Amino acid sequence: MIISRTPLRISLGGGGTDLPSYYANEGGFVLSAAIDKYVYIGVNSTFTDDYFLKYAQSERVTNIEKIEHPIFREVLGLLNVEKSIEIVSMADIPAGTGLGSSGSFTVGLIRALFAHRREHIGAGELAELACDIEINKLREPVGKQDQYIASFGGINCFEFRKNGAVDVVPLAFPLSALHDLELNLILFFTGYSRSASAVLKDQSDRTSAGDSEMRKNLDETQALGRQIKNELENGAPENFGLLMNDHWQRKRRRSPNMSNPTIDELYELGMTNGAIGGKLVGAGAGGFLMFYASDVGKLRSAFRQRGIAEVVFRFDFDGSTILSRG
Repeated sequence: MIISRTPLRISLGGGGTDLPSYYANEGGFVLSAAIDKYVYIGVNSTFTDDYFLKYAQSERVTNIEKIEHPIFREVLGLLNVEKSIEIVSMADIPAGTGLGSSGSFTVGLIRALFAHRREHIGAGELAELACDIEINKLREPVGKQDQYIASFGGINCFEFRKNGAVDVVPLAFPLSALHDLELNLILFFTGYSRSASAVLKDQSDRTSAGDSEMRKNLDETQALGRQIKNELENGAPENFGLLMNDHWQRKRRRSPNMSNPTIDELYELGMTNGAIGGKLVGAGAGGFLMFYASDVGKLRSAFRQRGIAEVVFRFDFDGSTILSRG
């Protein structure tokens, strides 16, 4: 059996400027980090004349066009995968929680299928193929950040060019700042799982229509992302923590569905109990709140008393990789 392991991600700055509706006119910038929470894809040859797919549901079909799961259907069709194959998907974190699971799933599936037929695919080609499937084939209103960070891993600066090209540059910051982020960045699950499509579609539609308020918001978000990059590369992660609050306030203004009273209450709980900045990870409306803490113990205690689950993580520097080639 072939098993691929593909990391989920947290966005550190500039999120939202990786959508084609924005970067095609302005260029985009996102600072993103892969974390050690993963999507696993297992691929195995079988003796049955069908496609056997297992994820949150299971499908057994004899024709690719009959597959209900859209990403499975598009990837298997594009790669001309023959029958007599079983594919299993598992993840450390549920989908719809803002950590880029869809992009990681697509990248991991492609990686595993290439390995299954003993073919190599580079990280850049892998990311672009995943983007093509989600953005062009499936017409999902998503950006390119998730597929690229899932493929490359690490903590990277992504420049999204107007022509669709993507420059990948590792964040050049001191080891002390890396350790600081791993100690002081804290993730809490809000209890809300959701699809990012509605929020992202609204952003994309308004940007494409020339909405000046949305474009101004994204311009400011891109500038803030570059400022965050500079602070981290200068070895000042605490300044990044302070800028996170500005990032969140701009993000909230993009859509009335970005937050809700419970998320606002939890954010205030963090900010009054040891956090100096924070934001909702992902497109919004649910998932994980991420804080930078000046007092980690106080922050954890406050959320523990509320029964809010924390996800402890470290950064992943491998990207999408193959664990088993049995």
